[in-house]
Amino acid sequence: MSDAPQIDAELAVVGAGAAGLYVALCAAQEGASVALVSATTLAQTASYWAQGGLAAAIGPDDSAQLHELDTERAGRGLVRRSAAAVLCAEAPERVRDLERLGVNFDTDRGGALSLSLEGGHSLRRVVHSGGSATGRRLVRQLSALAAQEPLVEVLERARADTLLLADGRCVGLACDDGRSVRARAVVVCAGGAAALWARTTNPPGSLGSGMLLAHHAGARLADLEFLQFHPTAVIGVAGREGFLVTEAIRGEGARLLDADGERFVDELAPRDEVSAAIDRLLERTGARSVSLDMREVDPTLFPNVVDALAEAGIDVTTDLIPVAPAAHFMMGGITTDLHARSTLAGLYAVGESACTGLHGANRLASNSLSECFVFGGRAARAALEEPAVPREITPTAVELLGEVTQATRAALWEYAGLRRTRAGLQRLLEDPHPLARLIAACALAREESRGAHFREDHPRIDPRLDATHTIVAADGTVGFERWD
Repeated sequence: MSDAPQIDAELAVVGAGAAGLYVALCAAQEGASVALVSATTLAQTASYWAQGGLAAAIGPDDSAQLHELDTERAGRGLVRRSAAAVLCAEAPERVRDLERLGVNFDTDRGGALSLSLEGGHSLRRVVHSGGSATGRRLVRQLSALAAQEPLVEVLERARADTLLLADGRCVGLACDDGRSVRARAVVVCAGGAAALWARTTNPPGSLGSGMLLAHHAGARLADLEFLQFHPTAVIGVAGREGFLVTEAIRGEGARLLDADGERFVDELAPRDEVSAAIDRLLERTGARSVSLDMREVDPTLFPNVVDALAEAGIDVTTDLIPVAPAAHFMMGGITTDLHARSTLAGLYAVGESACTGLHGANRLASNSLSECFVFGGRAARAALEEPAVPREITPTAVELLGEVTQATRAALWEYAGLRRTRAGLQRLLEDPHPLARLIAACALAREESRGAHFREDHPRIDPRLDATHTIVAADGTVGFERWD
């Protein structure tokens, strides 16, 4: 480690999606130097593909309290209320901050921000940019700012595969290309783990690497059994398998139809309800997909979806779109407080890598991008208060373990998919991948069905587990802990 190229920075940030870029820019605004580690070139992260927008109580008939109520309702009795209160109170200001950074959100003819309706929301409160191209535009603008910021050093095409520890604190990281970073804090913004499942909306890199880094270093994880399945991912279309069709399209009137052309579900119910309804229908009929009908939706509102489907031979103005649920978003992750601190000193986490308890058992649509910016700003401020790293300290490396095979992905889809059983989860405990085993252990411990976690052998909510989160200790043991 001592012979490797070393970078000294105030902060090291792992991941250059929405959360990582915003953390880096916030720290730079405070005059701090940042090393930003990106496994891809900038503007090619998972956030780039995000079609959803930012949920924020901006409308004249909206309030932080109403947003919080919707968040708690979607989260099925598991939302950490203090985290929801922070997000809902601060999201509008983060939208304004992004506008100051040059992000152009969609507006109506009068110049006011256009607000979309998505599943689980009681009224229109989702801000978009370019219709369903929000992630692309956000990441493109923030990437340009980071590339131009002299205090931000971008380490492109590098993967953080080691955290550096000294005196019980995280004091930096090392990358697979030999470079290392010493910093007063590391902020993990490496995304989620949904690409561990065989059918997914996520790009191939969303494998939970940040969660494993934190776990191997001694930080606690939480709620790994809660993986949200997006109900409308394209299936059976060459070149577009798993392509996500944004929920906002259903907010504009698109309908879900069975083989007889009949509606069978409230399209704007929370995602766990819609996914479960589709799954039950497919199980009952033996079909592979249901149909999404957006023939009455204005196609100019969603140009990237329309164009992507047109390339695959689907004309959304005349054709039905074959869809079925796919693994989409991990509600669990690295346990953090309301300032993104993990249980390991000097290690922070933001976005899908983290678990503040905000999403509970089922994420409310478009709260995730808001989470990146609300808790990203908080993380940058808190992390810069960590003590500087003395130069005489020799860090101890904690390496990342685990390769992902197609067998692991198939096993997660079969045994930890929309429907789970004790026997299947016990088989998953034998998987060679460490994160797959931890997911199985959490799902086995939660003997109930709640939100995105459905146990066929325990099909009801257990009210004794309200507000009670599944905790993975550093040694891999699983227990429960109640959060406010």
